[in-house]
Amino acid sequence: MRRFNTVKLATAFFLASEAVFFTFLIAQFVFFRANVHGTQYGTTPLNPPRTLIFTICLLASSGTIWIAERRLEAAQPAGFRFWMMVTIALGAVFIAGQAWEYAGLLSKLVTPERDLFGASFFTLTGFHGFHVICGLIALSVVLMMAFKRDLGAREIAGVGAVSMYWHFVDVVWIVIFSLVYLSVWI
Repeated sequence: MRRFNTVKLATAFFLASEAVFFTFLIAQFVFFRANVHGTQYGTTPLNPPRTLIFTICLLASSGTIWIAERRLEAAQPAGFRFWMMVTIALGAVFIAGQAWEYAGLLSKLVTPERDLFGASFFTLTGFHGFHVICGLIALSVVLMMAFKRDLGAREIAGVGAVSMYWHFVDVVWIVIFSLVYLSVWI
């Protein structure tokens, strides 16, 4: 009888609770957008083409972490470390892009206090950004461990859990990007 990996199972339960959290944040954004009349949502100075570039980086990082896991399973520590560094770099580019977006909005006086768009946009994307930063920290810890020693079965399960979390933040961003940016662009 095959036993469940408790680390991955615990991560799956944690991600389920986070999915509920993000579902409520996304629902509030959609509700406010659908029920606010006027220009609060229609004339926002978002930059969807630029954000698409950073989105591609984040989505590519799901591919690179998958490759890293395959290298780890194949007992190729150098390959694992390389692909983890690429994953972290792509995630950092995404966060830099979000910071650039925030700076642009703040310079145009779009703030959380200004109106309903600002409040819902900064809440939704800010919490997502926080989750990406937490993922980058976890990825960096795993990478540091991989540079210090060979990763055993216990650490490999941890890598799988971190990978699950990273894929989760990518999927959440697909929904956010579609609802927030593509709806403005199209």
